Amino acid sequence: MRTTNSLATQMKHRDRDMVPAVLVKAMFGLMIGAVALVGYARLTDRPVTSVPPHSDVVAERAITLVGNRSDGVQVLGPDGAPLAHSNDEKAGFIDVIWLSVNRERLVQDVPSDAPVRLVKRVNGHVAVIDDTTGWKIELIGYGQDNVAAFARLID
Repeated sequence: MRTTNSLATQMKHRDRDMVPAVLVKAMFGLMIGAVALVGYARLTDRPVTSVPPHSDVVAERAITLVGNRSDGVQVLGPDGAPLAHSNDEKAGFIDVIWLSVNRERLVQDVPSDAPVRLVKRVNGHVAVIDDTTGWKIELIGYGQDNVAAFARLID
């Protein structure tokens, strides 16, 4: 004796109704459209427009980021003197940058204790540059407190 309303039948109908087919098709359409636009831009050698404009360096400081995930990250000057710590008020972004620098150094298999350059540009932007890997980050759009965690180290 078979039950017409078995659990398997209920699940089969429920799974079909969870995500409408129209949304799935729209998602794949957007993906294909994005790939087509990028492919067109690459094939026609369109210039990259999302790069910040060049600005000369007006101030520079070598810093070393030392720490771990549980105790936080300390910023040391060239002489080894502590300048800041990621556990300080509104300085947690230091930990994020340290993580990014260490990840890139791990990928490229270079020592993780080399200093990075903290630069201030003519346009007022601050950047962190790792010369050992070629990695750099322009601190634009990360929030006032996050940028200030590094900007106060160079002012």
